[in-house]
Amino acid sequence: MADAPPVRFRSAARPALRRWFNGWWRRQSPSRQDRYATLGPLLSVLLFLAAIISAFWTLRNEEIERETDSVRRDTEITQQQVGLRLIQNEEALVRMARELVAREISVDNFSLQAAAFVSERPEVTHVSWVTALRKPRASHWAAIYPPVLTEGEGAPVPLLPVESSGSESERAFLAARQARQPVYSRAMLVAGVGGNAPVFQLHVPLIERGIFTGTLIAEYSVEGLLRRFVPPEVSRRHSISIVDAQQTTLASTVTQMPGKPGPNRFRPLITSDAPLTPPLNGLLLRGHGYRTSIGLIGNSLFWMVVSLSVLTVWMLLGTWRHMRRRGQIQGALVQETNFRRAMENSMPTGMRAMDLEGRITYVNAAFCQMTGLGNDELVGAMPPYPHWPPDRLEENARLLKQELQGRSPAGGIEVKVLRKDGSVFDGRMYVSPLIDPKGQQTGWMTSMTNITEAKRIRDQLTASHERFTTVLEGLDAAVSVLSVQPGELLFANRSYRLWFGSDAKGHLLMAGGVTEDGRRGFADDDGDEVDALSGLPTEVLTESGTNPREVYVESLQKWFDVRSRYLQWTDGRLAQMLIATDITARLRAEEQFAAQLEKAQVTSRLVTMGEMASSVAHELNQPLTAITNYCNGMVSRVKAGSIAQDDLIAALQKTARQAERAGQIIKRIRAFVKRSELQRQPAQARQIVDDAVELAGFELRRRNVAIHTYVAQRLPTIMVDPILIEQVLLNLLKNAAEAIDGAQLPPPRRHIELRVVPKHMADSGGVIEFSVTDMGPGFPDEVAKRLYEAFFSTKAEGLGIGLSLCRTIIESHQGRMRAQNLYNGDQAVGCRFSFTVPLEVAARIGMESSTHDTQPGALDDVSSMNSGVSRVASE
Repeated sequence: MADAPPVRFRSAARPALRRWFNGWWRRQSPSRQDRYATLGPLLSVLLFLAAIISAFWTLRNEEIERETDSVRRDTEITQQQVGLRLIQNEEALVRMARELVAREISVDNFSLQAAAFVSERPEVTHVSWVTALRKPRASHWAAIYPPVLTEGEGAPVPLLPVESSGSESERAFLAARQARQPVYSRAMLVAGVGGNAPVFQLHVPLIERGIFTGTLIAEYSVEGLLRRFVPPEVSRRHSISIVDAQQTTLASTVTQMPGKPGPNRFRPLITSDAPLTPPLNGLLLRGHGYRTSIGLIGNSLFWMVVSLSVLTVWMLLGTWRHMRRRGQIQGALVQETNFRRAMENSMPTGMRAMDLEGRITYVNAAFCQMTGLGNDELVGAMPPYPHWPPDRLEENARLLKQELQGRSPAGGIEVKVLRKDGSVFDGRMYVSPLIDPKGQQTGWMTSMTNITEAKRIRDQLTASHERFTTVLEGLDAAVSVLSVQPGELLFANRSYRLWFGSDAKGHLLMAGGVTEDGRRGFADDDGDEVDALSGLPTEVLTESGTNPREVYVESLQKWFDVRSRYLQWTDGRLAQMLIATDITARLRAEEQFAAQLEKAQVTSRLVTMGEMASSVAHELNQPLTAITNYCNGMVSRVKAGSIAQDDLIAALQKTARQAERAGQIIKRIRAFVKRSELQRQPAQARQIVDDAVELAGFELRRRNVAIHTYVAQRLPTIMVDPILIEQVLLNLLKNAAEAIDGAQLPPPRRHIELRVVPKHMADSGGVIEFSVTDMGPGFPDEVAKRLYEAFFSTKAEGLGIGLSLCRTIIESHQGRMRAQNLYNGDQAVGCRFSFTVPLEVAARIGMESSTHDTQPGALDDVSSMNSGVSRVASE
């Protein structure tokens, strides 16, 4: 659309004022008109000069205010830094004083504590411990503050309180004794290596059961405090000093050379005071600043403005003549511009001009029609432009940067353009540089055409093929499609071609489509051949799929999980799609895990019984000795004829009971170490605990360790392998007994607690928790990190598979195992091992155990078993 002239709303007073001015101007003579034309710009220049002077004056006042605020702000920042440091030091000294009162720090190691305190605080010259009679018990000087020595002595003499001396240290001592709280002294001058140095002291009273026993004195160097805790950026901007109540400067960040004036001697001084916190008896922080301005007379910029104003007046006359000729040229340029604009508006291609910074300087009518935006909404816009889609701002910004750098491709750029109504269309944009009459580039001209319809047709032609092939070629499973009637292989992905080649034999083999007589066809789940499909609706076949099955290919030595279904091909033919996934590695891993788990369980039980062999032999020796004694006694009394029939029967009954006891011990041990398949069955927690305690009793009695057992009442039945759970309990009880015996604990601590209680866990619901708690020394932190690592043991004879196997057994029951030390303060006084068996998961495992001996997480159990570690007695 053609550019319409702007609409202007004029008031009724403006035409009347213009008519009056035009009439007045015409009544003037030409010479007077020239005079007015000359005086008008001159008056403007004078007004400009007056405005510049006012601006300089205003800036000068603002500068003074900013400098004052800067000095005050830097002084407050330094006040906060120094105050925070003093408060932290005071808290540390109060803690040290409490330890002195509590007898936790002796005179011998006071120097170590004081040295650590002074080394971390360079502003402290020394720390002294003074009694109530002002006698120093111990002192420590900082290395950077050499102490003053008395004549004829080599010991440092700190500035300490002396009775009735009236010194500042004595006053602070008396104030601390009276107030019973830390007190700061006034500033004092102390003779040092470099001369007198100002210091002040902090007296922390020592109160023992309400009695004043002395003070802990920390002496601060005023210069060191200022040097260490004034921020570098503050010291670079301003001078910071510490003054006392008599306005005497004790220390400063700027050292004035004697006899020489400072660099800012001709500039006004700005100061700001802030008291030090906590109150230091009149000490103040004082910040010094100087104004940077020197007034208007010495300002070269002011005289430069005056000179430019004079030059401007001289140039006005020449400019007036030049403007007349320029107006004529501008008229010709407007005529040429209108001609070119009419030519651009007649084209359907959108035109857009930008400067070198990316600002839109011109758009034609076609561009406005494409975007639905007006000329006033586009011209002057900067990135992001209003016609950029919100979801493609980063991409469009990258393309614009490429365009401004002159690296746009010759074939154009394909972009997304947002219309004002929210719709988006595709456009192709071409870029060319804009050159001014001097041959220099001033911007870029872009032309844009709408390619939405052409791109839509192209995308529809390629989208289907790309989606189909890209996804299926990337699968690790073999995917193939075979037509039903001709038996033609319609599609095969990369995995299929790698395993079975380019023909249909692999598909037929996976689908079971090769019959015994050599005919090719398709077999359903029941083994019936599906070859002639005439008269059957294809919708029934395509809407249903076959159940997955496992197929072994002997030539590849692989197992495949095969899934198939019928579908209608693109040309209307009925075809079968088959997906074969390689599951060889998973099946082998499951078999290896089952074998390894069974071997590890039997090995662990054999190792456990081997370690308990001496205890078992002792337990068997008791009933065998009793049997021998009964038999010998009966033989002796029968030979002597002094035994009655009732006594003989009673002795034989006792002998039989001892033999049954020995047989039960042997039977129980054989049942524990017998190699058997993983069997989950309903079991009672109390029975498992009783059997484990009976086996562990041999080892506990040998090591003189007592056991306390608590099993909650009315526990539900759990679906577990009782031998495996018993193995875990036995291992934990044996480890606890070894820990107690190895630590040589006294009899009150030689006991173990075994508890079985129900619990509810947030992540696993209802569980039964088994816990074994001993009073041993616990395990170190470095051992805790490797607690379940395979083949790691701190025992010389340990194999390192006990706890690893225990955790594997518990996790195979969908439970969790954890270990923790028991502490009394910072000292470990015991250890607790616990594991849980979920009730719901245990019931589900029991239902599935008839068909699967290993859990879905079997592979995880292998890695878990390989990361175990056995707990030793000396942990």
